[in-house]
Amino acid sequence: MLLLKSFAKVIDNSGALVVEVINVMGGSRVASLGDEVVCVVKKARPVSGEGSSNAVSKLKKGDVARALVVRTVQPVRRLDGTFVKFDDNAVVMLSKQGTPLGNRVLGVIANETRQKRWAKIVSLAPKVV
Repeated sequence: MLLLKSFAKVIDNSGALVVEVINVMGGSRVASLGDEVVCVVKKARPVSGEGSSNAVSKLKKGDVARALVVRTVQPVRRLDGTFVKFDDNAVVMLSKQGTPLGNRVLGVIANETRQKRWAKIVSLAPKVV
């Protein structure tokens, strides 16, 4: 469960490292697993000065972008009665069209992303819990 002004770790290779939630899409005040949020980048990877094409950072500090919540510290109840919680709050950065900005997802994501029809992000993840 992410509120406004919550910080989250970015687990893709879009260039951002830490983001702050500034809005929750869909009119709710809180975001849970599989919800889309609007974030501002608080910390980003440094841009290499030699201009190598492999290390292209799509996001810089201060950029505003959308993101998908894939892990939360707050326990979330599943339909079978079990609870799932993680050690950190994590997001995957999205474009305005809803496609992921990075081409890799680093770390596990929750199964609720599959249930909320984010199949492209689920396919990029190494493990779904």
